[in-house]
Amino acid sequence: MSSVDTLSYFGYKFQVKVITCLLTDRIFLQQVGDILHPTYFENKANEWIVNQILSYSNEYKACATLEVLKFRLSEILDDALLKAEIVEHLKDAWQSTTADDLPFIKEKVIEFCRNQEIKKAIFASADYLKSGNYDSIKIIIDKAMKVGLDVNIGHDYNSEIDIRYTESVRDVKPTPWDVVNELMQGGLGKGELGCIVAGPGAGKSWCLINIGAYAIQHGLNVLHYTLELNDAYVGLRYDSVLTGIVNQNLKYHIDEIKQQIGKLTGKLLVKYYPSRTVGVNGLKAHIEKCIMTGFKPDLIIVDYGDLLQGASSRNSDEKRHAEMETIYEDLRGMAGIYNCPVWTASQSNRSSLEANIIEADKI
Repeated sequence: MSSVDTLSYFGYKFQVKVITCLLTDRIFLQQVGDILHPTYFENKANEWIVNQILSYSNEYKACATLEVLKFRLSEILDDALLKAEIVEHLKDAWQSTTADDLPFIKEKVIEFCRNQEIKKAIFASADYLKSGNYDSIKIIIDKAMKVGLDVNIGHDYNSEIDIRYTESVRDVKPTPWDVVNELMQGGLGKGELGCIVAGPGAGKSWCLINIGAYAIQHGLNVLHYTLELNDAYVGLRYDSVLTGIVNQNLKYHIDEIKQQIGKLTGKLLVKYYPSRTVGVNGLKAHIEKCIMTGFKPDLIIVDYGDLLQGASSRNSDEKRHAEMETIYEDLRGMAGIYNCPVWTASQSNRSSLEANIIEADKI
């Protein structure tokens, strides 16, 4: 088998990250389980690891854990060198779980496996070609073209009971406020939309900035869209929240601000659009650009949803209501597409200023 027909063509680090994906992504494992052969890897250690992952998946319909592999590794009694190599490769694979290029790795592996299946189909169709059996050629080529497609048809309620009770089912990002986290069972989860509702001038933007600041302090990448205040001014507000320095005194503490920001483990990107000049599709296009440049958001803030561009006219309250309904549905869809929480805000009407609790009739 030539190097072009194996993953050795991509190098050691690529192969290690393939193992990372097999250990951490059940959907990816299902996609490639029947087409990713252990022999595609360039050494015995990787072959052994992949073989164990695939066999475990076939038996238990789940990703193999390091504990499972450790137990199975103990059964290799006569090859100390192979054992040591397997352990090193597993360490490298586990250290790659936070790598930013794992989506690219998955895409390339599926493409590689599909190409291998197409090659096999072409060779297998030679006899059909001689006999003029073109229907059979079409069948095997079509089958090869479809390999690696998403095989997840949904959550199997009857058999996937354990999956429903794992922490990964709802991976939440907490807010700065314990009482809110308690009410939300830990915070806002991936694919969920959170909305702060308050009257005019009540501090909705400050709330969103506090959520963003808390996230970057805890190592998350935050993408903050501002549709009212310009990006530099939003940056000043983040400076104030992160340092505790009141807004009007920030200019006297620039060195201290730089020092505090230098300690942050997360990253913040603020993007300004004038009110009603961009819709949810425009935000998604910008998110794609950010991901292409290496910035993948863990949390998205839209300040605020009411100021996004809609498709309908604003000639009547009824049309505006329908427009806002679509905007917020699209925001929730965006959260699902990028698998991260999306926080936004909505302004209640002026009568809500006198209310202790804002109910539906005030929105």
